[in-house]
Amino acid sequence: MANFYKDNSDIKLNLERVGLHQLADLIEGDYSAAHISDIAPENSSDAVENYLKICQIAGGLAGGPIAERSAKIDEEGNVCRDGDVFYHELVKKNLRDFQKAQLLGISIPREYGGLNMPQIVKVAVLEIISRADASLMNLVGLQDIGETIAEFGNEEQKNTYITRLANGDATGAMILTEPDSGSDLQSVRLQAKLVGEGDDAVWHLNGVKRFITNGNGDILLVMARSEEGTKDGRGLSLFVCKKQESIQIRRIENKLGIHGSPTCEMTFSNAPASLIGKRKFGLIKYVMSLMNGARIGIAAQSLGIAEASYRLAREYAETRVQFGKAIIKIPAVYELLSNMRLNVEAGRLLLYETAKIVDFQKALTNRIESKRKNGITVEPEEKQNVKYYDRLAAVLTPFSKYFNAEMCNRAAYDGIQVMGGSGYMKDYPMERYYRDARITNIYEGTSQLQVVAAIGGILAGVLDKEFEKFKELSFNSSLQPLSDSIKSLITSFDKTVKVVRNQKDREYTEFISERIVRMGLDIYISTLFLDAAMKNDRKAKLAQIWIDNAKLNINNNSTFIISGERNIIDNHSEIIV
Repeated sequence: MANFYKDNSDIKLNLERVGLHQLADLIEGDYSAAHISDIAPENSSDAVENYLKICQIAGGLAGGPIAERSAKIDEEGNVCRDGDVFYHELVKKNLRDFQKAQLLGISIPREYGGLNMPQIVKVAVLEIISRADASLMNLVGLQDIGETIAEFGNEEQKNTYITRLANGDATGAMILTEPDSGSDLQSVRLQAKLVGEGDDAVWHLNGVKRFITNGNGDILLVMARSEEGTKDGRGLSLFVCKKQESIQIRRIENKLGIHGSPTCEMTFSNAPASLIGKRKFGLIKYVMSLMNGARIGIAAQSLGIAEASYRLAREYAETRVQFGKAIIKIPAVYELLSNMRLNVEAGRLLLYETAKIVDFQKALTNRIESKRKNGITVEPEEKQNVKYYDRLAAVLTPFSKYFNAEMCNRAAYDGIQVMGGSGYMKDYPMERYYRDARITNIYEGTSQLQVVAAIGGILAGVLDKEFEKFKELSFNSSLQPLSDSIKSLITSFDKTVKVVRNQKDREYTEFISERIVRMGLDIYISTLFLDAAMKNDRKAKLAQIWIDNAKLNINNNSTFIISGERNIIDNHSEIIV
């Protein structure tokens, strides 16, 4: 039986590269939990062994039953009947398998039944699962809901909901989008009204939600308008409620792909709910945190689909004979495959690095909060560290979602191209990969919104510090020329960003934002490739190719931006007729 972790050495290489022992120390502290919990690690070696074991278990499930069931689930899907959703029998089996393997609470705190593992382990598992069945990731990846309740909920909410999510007795859903509120979440209209007085007061939810992944979940995080008369994000709060008769599923959307994951339209009719955290902080704090976690999950899903696309295309090219030879020996074909593999490995470097930064941000924040609760002084340096990781995570999270989603779509597209007519047919899963890929750069924020999320941090100088740190690194003689090339690209990037900062034309800034983001991405990934190259000779060869391509892309984008070209801006009304 195949194992999608064991057969992919690049996953383990990336896990090792980010420093799992250091992460374990940060998350577990003095490892005192080992004295009160049988599953808590005794030291960093014990923790890392557990991390890798979880990946191996997930790999076995993915390469075996999940992969075997994926085609039938895609073909038949789930069913909506009498206001509720009924999972396909094979979806139920997948969820039961995950429950038995204790894979539904990977990053949830141990005191609520979770495994208390870092985000990077969850990311690896989600990538592995998505390679087998991308739609299943949408169900098992909703562990973010438990994390959000653990971070912002009160003790009653934590004790009521989190353990059920962690042990697999309940599934969850993020209930955000509405028919008229997609990307613009500030315009959410579903009403939350406090009914009753004093301790007997209960929030009631009324309205419609649409495009809700797993809207039939048992535990629902719902964003609603709690402040009467408001129209923007400051009037929104976050609520948690249970699946009940006052919440009905109108229908399951008839989608292009991801058929194993039900996407629901829902109605709320005086559905009782409890407030998470404080009123008015629903969007600006809690949902933004929730969506950042979800975006990393979609990046992992994208990576899994891209890995599957590459592997199938390569296997086909090795056996398909045309013009007297396997097509993998034809330059036009092996160039497509080489670019697919290069971009998949670039996406993995970026995603796992992002997960590491998020882990540092979460662990350091938790440490500070613990000190404050216990009356221990928080040092200024600790506050600065959290602030640094907050800002960096705020850029790398949209970076990862943007790059991997776009890359995934290209990989599935090129995969069909390598396979030709066979790739277009349902005889092979490539056409499913192509359909599944298309949603990744739409949900949890389109690629265009990821650019909006990243550009502010870039112009504020978040990447400047990272690039300055890179300049101080030393490399051996074989890698030094590549380091010098990256430094030259950083100089070009700095010059370009300075031009954008100095001009006051907001429309032009928005117009060239994606080019700036691509420049920053190309350089940041270049630095990651070079870091990996110090430990792996093969990565050095990939670094050379990546950096050579980055030079062309960055020089073209820099020239365009500095020129102030505004032809499209000035003439778009004449073009779009």
